[in-house]
Parts: sequence; structure tokens; C-alpha cells
Amino acid sequence: TVLMCRGKAVQDFKGPDCRFVNFKKGEAIYVYYKLIGKSTELWAGSVGSDFGYFPKDLLEINHNYSNEELELPTDVSLICCF
Repeated sequence: TVLMCRGKAVQDFKGPDCRFVNFKKGEAIYVYYKLIGKSTELWAGSVGSDFGYFPKDLLEINHNYSNEELELPTDVSLICCF
């Protein structure tokens, strides 16, 4: 897994279920995947030790780590919560 970019949350976010990562405005978010297909509005990343999906519009990017983008054709509905 390659770290793509880092940014900060522009507002609080509480995801609808365990597939999503929750954060507060101003927290650092690290992006590992940008989803393509049905879920183009979602990226996957971490906030602290938590990993999950979040709306890309809630991230203000302030550092790019990789020029190579890793896009996953993913349908978030296939991922389950246990």
C-alpha cells in the first residue's frame, strides 16, 4: 500500500457504518486509495489508527506523496461490517 497524499478534514464526518472512518474538522487524513466506478466520491484512508472510507470533498490536500495514483474499481456495498 502506497500513501498517496495527506490533508486535513474541512468539517466533522460521522460515517453511516463501520466501513467509514469518522473524523473531526482539522484532523489529519492520510489517503491510500481513490475509488473509481460507482463510488468515485469516496476515498479510503486513515485517521489515527482508524481506516475506512470518507467523502473526498471533505479533505483539503496539503501534501502529495506519490505521483502514481492507485485507483480501485470497488463497490463499497461489497464490504461487510462484523
